[in-house]
Amino acid sequence: MNKLAFPILAVLADGKFHSGEALAQRFGVTRATVYNAIQSVEALGITVFSVRGRGYRLPKAVTLLDVDAIVQACGEYASWFHVQVLAQVDSTNRYLMQESARGIAHGTCVAAHIQTAGRGRRGRTWLSQLGGSLTFSLLWRFQCGAAGLSGLSLVVGLALVRALHSLGLAEIQLKWPNDLLVQHQGQWHKLGGILIELQGDMEGPSAAVIGIGLNLEIASEMRQNIDQPVLGMNALSAQALDPNVLLGRCLSQLAIHLTQFAEQGFAYFQHEWTAVHAFHQQPVNLLLANGQTVPGQ
Repeated sequence: MNKLAFPILAVLADGKFHSGEALAQRFGVTRATVYNAIQSVEALGITVFSVRGRGYRLPKAVTLLDVDAIVQACGEYASWFHVQVLAQVDSTNRYLMQESARGIAHGTCVAAHIQTAGRGRRGRTWLSQLGGSLTFSLLWRFQCGAAGLSGLSLVVGLALVRALHSLGLAEIQLKWPNDLLVQHQGQWHKLGGILIELQGDMEGPSAAVIGIGLNLEIASEMRQNIDQPVLGMNALSAQALDPNVLLGRCLSQLAIHLTQFAEQGFAYFQHEWTAVHAFHQQPVNLLLANGQTVPGQ
């Protein structure tokens, strides 16, 4: 990304027009430099309106991530986390996996405004957009090995549901093993997903990089590239969710749930998880990696 692209994007985040001349004066550059930075922003798939005589603006105002606001929203658990916000990254999980190998601190959370190569389970691509999604990864270290982390993705999902319930989104449920769902207009829609990658020895200690993507708004052009019903959480809320508050609530619930999981395992959460399982005791088809389908309940 052009080094001036994100600073200009931060100015345009208010959704108002800003002239090329005003932007050039603000950053001490030429108007041609501003134009090149705008081109760099648009190359990332971000729409920027350009009107002669008025300047540039985004289609609507966007609330950008802010470390101080996120930490404040963590409440009493603020000291548990080391929060970083990146302007752009290919994948927050990939970034944090690399940093974890270098010994980065337990509780490090990396969120990104723009993620260019987000990943889902089974090699799928996770699509995200500025202001339309919240994408972040959390490093959590465990004393046990990978064998002792069975059920981790289910507990993470439960933590997210509790965080969203606290923000008034009471109808969100889970699908094994990693999807957040809501029933909307008679159909299940995906609201978010989880991707967990593990490092360490089988006997321990181990580290989990917990990647989370939550839909806030789904643009029509993005919906065309998604092969399942999806919905943004703002469609379920009386007012648009502040991504900083949302991330802080998610982190505080993750602190609670991951601590309990490390001490007591998944059995402690089994009844609670079943209560929000969207397809509990319903017939389902399990699609295996080899393409085989296994029916069950």
